[in-house]
Amino acid sequence: MKNQCWLVLLVAIGLYSCSNKEENILDVKSPNEKVVIHFNIGNEGEPFYMVKFNNKTVVDTSYLGFEFKDVPAFHKNFIIKNASTSSFSETWQMPWGEQLDVENNYNELRIELQEKTSPERLLNIVFKVYDDGIGFRYEFPEQENLKGDVFITEEHTEFNLTEDYKTFWIPGDWDIYEHLYNTTNLSEIDALQFANHKNLAQTYIPENAVNTPVTMVGKDGIHLSFHEASLIDYSGMTLKVDTKNLNLKSNLVGSENVDYKVKRTVPFNTPWRTIQITDNAPDLIESNLIVNLNEPNKLEDVSWFTPMKYAGVWWEMHLGKSSWDYGMEMVDGKWVDTGKAHGKHGATTENVKEFIDFSAKNNIGGVLVEGWNTGWEHWIGFEDREGVFDFVTPYPDYDIDEVTRYAKEKGVQIIMHHETSAATETYEKQQDTAYALMQKYGMHTVKSGYVGKILPKGEYHHGQYMVNQYNDAAIKAAKYQVAVNAHEPIKATGLRRTYPNIISREGLRGQEFNAWASDGGNPPEHLPIVAFTRMLSGPIDFTPGIFNIKFDEYKKDNQVNTTLAQQLALYVVIYSPVQMAADLVEHYEANPEPLQFIKDVGVDWELTKVLNGEVGDYVTIARKERETGDWFVGGITDENSRELEIEFSFLNDNQDYEAIIYKDGENAHWNDNPLDIAIEKLEINKDSKLNVTLAQGGGFAISLREK
Repeated sequence: MKNQCWLVLLVAIGLYSCSNKEENILDVKSPNEKVVIHFNIGNEGEPFYMVKFNNKTVVDTSYLGFEFKDVPAFHKNFIIKNASTSSFSETWQMPWGEQLDVENNYNELRIELQEKTSPERLLNIVFKVYDDGIGFRYEFPEQENLKGDVFITEEHTEFNLTEDYKTFWIPGDWDIYEHLYNTTNLSEIDALQFANHKNLAQTYIPENAVNTPVTMVGKDGIHLSFHEASLIDYSGMTLKVDTKNLNLKSNLVGSENVDYKVKRTVPFNTPWRTIQITDNAPDLIESNLIVNLNEPNKLEDVSWFTPMKYAGVWWEMHLGKSSWDYGMEMVDGKWVDTGKAHGKHGATTENVKEFIDFSAKNNIGGVLVEGWNTGWEHWIGFEDREGVFDFVTPYPDYDIDEVTRYAKEKGVQIIMHHETSAATETYEKQQDTAYALMQKYGMHTVKSGYVGKILPKGEYHHGQYMVNQYNDAAIKAAKYQVAVNAHEPIKATGLRRTYPNIISREGLRGQEFNAWASDGGNPPEHLPIVAFTRMLSGPIDFTPGIFNIKFDEYKKDNQVNTTLAQQLALYVVIYSPVQMAADLVEHYEANPEPLQFIKDVGVDWELTKVLNGEVGDYVTIARKERETGDWFVGGITDENSRELEIEFSFLNDNQDYEAIIYKDGENAHWNDNPLDIAIEKLEINKDSKLNVTLAQGGGFAISLREK
């Protein structure tokens, strides 16, 4: 009898299967048919997949599987029990974000696997294929032969690449993402050289692996970015690099306290493993793959959170002008004012009122207050810091009743700060009380911090224990109408769609490194890389807007390594629904003309258009504000100066706009002359073209308002 083959077509999906033993291929295509996934089972029953883009194989034969504690692995001996395809299309709305309407359009292939022999356990693999990439996850269905708790010792997800891509990466650190990006070929990645990073409070890099998102550029212009979506009750994934065979393989973050990496109870699903695939750099930023792979909004109405710009008590501490601590002493387990206060405390009632006044005058909606609560004298570098911080008790010189009253009178929100010092049990015990205090005072946003080695000892920031800590803190916060901006966080994986009170996070080497890093701070190439790597995962609280670039009066060996014009551009380029005007009040008041852009610029967008860009070199982004319809454009470059032609085809037909352009002056240079800025007004319409010269480490910002 001849082998029988059949073809099943569903909408834009081609599903092909043959009954011979050598070939059992399942295919699924993206709606535009440019991205194709092939799935198959090897000769020994090993599941694998391949990915093609524009008829070119970009991920070759890549195997899938798991290792478990005390039970046999999932890696071979499978048969395809069933396979089905479906198509899905919807448009959903972001309550806040880079755009209002989001298209979610994909084709799906669901494969149900079963072991050929006893115990005949089941495993499902689900692929979703979009025009801008793919996502796939494992599903452990309810079944008789795999019940109760499952202990995963490793996940074996491969990405077998076909080219030695130019790769933009940070090491696969289990504890922190605050590394500078490296640009090398895939074959040249050496993450272990960063195992003892002198600028970091904690670091642990056990393998030659990279953290995600990791972005690659091919010789023919193909752009790939590897990441994960919907990271819930699971360990974060790093990617172990085989430099010889150009292979990436999942390497889950573990714990020193248990002999497994993930503990789950059947039935459960893993996070989505994702590849964004485009033929140019700008489309990576415009991709919504990560948020689309998350579940819809579970909180429903979050109108109590208002996207805003904010100022506050923060940068002055990094400069050394003031301190987080007051100068109290611990007596019999309690913080006591013994009269030895050093007088440098930043979070005083008087100082915060100055920030409130400044914010009220300049269209800045919030004021962050760091160092307001007791415990800062004993928070970093101390092994016995569990129980040190109190998240409801202010220092003697901070009158929280008066500050919140005054802020309300001025129409400004106070942003709460919870530095946990990574003492998770202390924070967990106090969360309800801390959030209730915020609710009492009408505070709706908290910046949380997790500086230091995790307590309990043996846990890492990116392991399952901490993934649950971060997620649980945000879910609980929503019950008190509190939005969370986490620092020293777990990576963003699109959960802001499901829990839109997860508004922003750090998760990169931020602005503060410019104030004190011994290596001189972030180089000019840093943010043109970040826009195409870290920013693909979600909003970034980068804290832009430093006007006093050199700050020699505080630190002679450090500076911000950009021009002033680039600091303005960052309000458009680096997305966050909360954007800090990070500098000191006196530096803004001394520079009212560039301050006008911060005063005008939006934070909540109806549309985003990436006008141009190359990974690590430059990028220009235009965003339309929701409430006003005003457009804002920002462009930044690396250490190379360049001239860009900006087209305005995104503007409305038959409409003139007043454009205020903030650009590098003729002699601007990130190091030699960073404050040289030129400001001009023009009339612009959708047919206009504008040539802008960006200085080395420079940028430009444009506000566009209908005339």
